[in-house]
Amino acid sequence: MTKAEKTRKFIVEKTAPIFNMKGYAGTSLNDITAATGLTKGSIYGNFANKDEVALAAFDYNLKNVSSRIEAEMNRQASIKDKLLVYIDIYQKFMDGSVSEGGCPVLNTAIDADDTHPELRGRVLKAVLDWKNKIAKLVEAGIAKKEINIVHNPEQIALTIIAMVEGGIMISRLTAKPAHWNLIMDSLKKYINSLS
Repeated sequence: MTKAEKTRKFIVEKTAPIFNMKGYAGTSLNDITAATGLTKGSIYGNFANKDEVALAAFDYNLKNVSSRIEAEMNRQASIKDKLLVYIDIYQKFMDGSVSEGGCPVLNTAIDADDTHPELRGRVLKAVLDWKNKIAKLVEAGIAKKEINIVHNPEQIALTIIAMVEGGIMISRLTAKPAHWNLIMDSLKKYINSLS
């Protein structure tokens, strides 16, 4: 890794939690320089603008989450247990042990919806990739006869994503972790009913 690559990596690692907590609009260049200890010139010597830093930070946050999910899924044998991994991993968002600031997909989707088309595009791709991954798991579950053939894989995928992200949003908005638990109990029942 070259010195420039190391510096870019350092900037992204230090700013990713800030973008996840404060959002694109809420993160200032001063926040970036404070987090990294670098000058504005050093930041702009490695990134053309704040947009590039934000995009790299989102990619970093998403990769961090995705790799944790994938690693945990690889430990599971059944398709249902693989689907239940989402509940366990996203519970860690709720207690802050996975990613500072919560779910980068939810946070960035809300933050960039009307203000940053390129960032919105990255989040959209992340959601569609997530949907496709779950749908493929469900298709595998149907092929293995773990999941009843009557179920629609895309519908299941969208339902899981909506319940996870909606559960996070409701719990954070109301400041009641019990709401997350109630919604995740419903999601567990839903996943277990797919047989």
